[in-house]
Amino acid sequence: GGRSTRLFAMVGNTTPGEVVPVDSLRPGTTGLNLVVKVLDAKEVMNKKRPDGSSVRIVECTVGDASGVILFSAKNKQQVETMKVGTTVRVHNGKIDMIRGTMRLAVDQWGLLKEESGGEEVLPNRDNNLSLVEYELVASTDLF
Repeated sequence: GGRSTRLFAMVGNTTPGEVVPVDSLRPGTTGLNLVVKVLDAKEVMNKKRPDGSSVRIVECTVGDASGVILFSAKNKQQVETMKVGTTVRVHNGKIDMIRGTMRLAVDQWGLLKEESGGEEVLPNRDNNLSLVEYELVASTDLF
């Protein structure tokens, strides 16, 4: 099947795409919509490029009632949105694999939006999906 691209307008409280629980995330999944709470944030990279721009990556533990996962915030807007204690709606997220473990990420086709006025999200820290190591068997990806 070809890739279908769905365009949607951000209007009011419409939720394009079904919101999925954190514990349903699997390697290689894309087009993910989640509502998660940010539990912590840790800067893992901050370096200047030769052209003067900087590369800053902040890894945040985010989660919902089903579990938690690490989110890689890769630009200023993402880092500023993923503040500890904030509930965030992830549109069109995807799973990146880093050393055999999952990270939730949003590229230029996705969106992070602070969710206000929704019900309180109480993340289940006991089920951390980023602690699960996947052995990629017969994969053509070279790490």
